[in-house]
Amino acid sequence: MVKSKLHRVKVTQAELHYIGSITIDKRLMDAAGLMAFERVQVVNINNGERLETYVIEGEADTGIICLNGPAARKAQVGDLVIVIGYGFYTPEEAAHHHPLTVFPDDNNRLIVG
Repeated sequence: MVKSKLHRVKVTQAELHYIGSITIDKRLMDAAGLMAFERVQVVNINNGERLETYVIEGEADTGIICLNGPAARKAQVGDLVIVIGYGFYTPEEAAHHHPLTVFPDDNNRLIVG
């Protein structure tokens, strides 16, 4: 089931010549309960591309969302993406589970209010 997601974050970098993954601002990772090396799905709102990769921790408060390696071909800087983390739940847990959705601002910063 969906555990959590970062909804409409902006791609800030795309690094083709890298091992592979998505680098995410540590503050955003923490807010969405994402961990380093966790498998995630990335959905590109601009072009409909969907891919699976894993998370690399980026520097906190930088707003970094960087698609690395082959994933860099799936988005351009400025594209909006949704990053979805999944979890396994027992039927009892699933009955009461509510996914966490984080809505950052236009600069990939947490909205405090």
